[in-house]
Amino acid sequence: MAGVQPLNEDSSQTDTSGSEGRRHSRVRDRRRRNLTVLVVLVIALVLLIGGAWRLVLPLFEEPGAEPVTDYPGPGSGVVSVVIDDPDPQAIAGVLVESDVVATADAFVDAYANNEAASGIGAGTYTLAQQMRASDAVVALLDPANRADRTLTIPPGWRQGQIIAKVAEVMGVPVADVEAALAQVTLPEGADGGPEGWLYAEAYSIGPEEPLLQVLQRMIDRTVEVLDEYGVAPADRESTLIRASIVEAEVKDPEDRGRVARVLTNRLAGCSDVGPLLQMNSTVAYGLDKAVTDLTLDDLSDDSTPYNTYVFEGLPPAPINSPSTASIEAVLAPPEGSWCYFVTVNLETGETLFTDDPAEHEENRARYREWLEGWREEQSAAADEPTESEG
Repeated sequence: MAGVQPLNEDSSQTDTSGSEGRRHSRVRDRRRRNLTVLVVLVIALVLLIGGAWRLVLPLFEEPGAEPVTDYPGPGSGVVSVVIDDPDPQAIAGVLVESDVVATADAFVDAYANNEAASGIGAGTYTLAQQMRASDAVVALLDPANRADRTLTIPPGWRQGQIIAKVAEVMGVPVADVEAALAQVTLPEGADGGPEGWLYAEAYSIGPEEPLLQVLQRMIDRTVEVLDEYGVAPADRESTLIRASIVEAEVKDPEDRGRVARVLTNRLAGCSDVGPLLQMNSTVAYGLDKAVTDLTLDDLSDDSTPYNTYVFEGLPPAPINSPSTASIEAVLAPPEGSWCYFVTVNLETGETLFTDDPAEHEENRARYREWLEGWREEQSAAADEPTESEG
């Protein structure tokens, strides 16, 4: 029976191998079940904690608490804010960034509810932080909170008037302003000096801004405006000269264009006067007088190049700082054949235009009649005793 292996031995090995496999399988199954149970328990625990937190959190919050949209005020501390754009949304952005107000919406709403809010201008302001939005609007309207100064130059002012105003606003001697004006950089074409180039508008002056910088800003602003209208550098001076005459000669805005047309027609040559402008405003400027103080002798005075009754063409420089409206009138005057105009009443601004020399002389007579009566009224008023004089 040699070479034959016992059946019992083979059967024993087979049974042992199968039992071991079933045992490992049962272990894996138990591990899977345990892992699944663990995952379920973790998920349940997370959901339980999240739900409990939502229930417990309100106990730690103040009753009725909501996101802060506006500070209760009155605010505290001091902060300096610079407003470049007076649009309410732009102001709100600056105030939120500086923590003056809580939200932009709160400020914009407060701005809309204050009828005077449109008076808030560009500038530097000293304010408290965490203010109520409505209080911030009021604070911005209070001049006491301005850290800068406002310099306002009306159109038509001469250089001397502007110098005096700058000195007053900046608290410096007139001589200092004159000295600084002599140091400004004039643009191409400004051959007659700074007269007419100090642009007429309101300027915000910083607390430490140098005098020279303020004056230079005014001149640069004129260049900016002329560039916006497409005026070539070579034409800047003549444009300002014409605009300054328009500014000085008329009171009614509707007359600006017609005066500008008269200037154009006169420079081209009118039948009886040629290129003589014959403007009282230029004569008065050259003699440093008011128009109402001019005499017939003044109109023939050849001591000043600004006498356009004597010298042909434009005067050598502007006679004031003109408005944008006068610049526009010069650049686009209406069509017309007028060669003459006379403002027959300086108080009402009534101005008569014509292309007839004879009619023009009649209009001039009307002006002289009005002027005589006006001077008599002024003289009588000056002679009247005041109440204190009895």
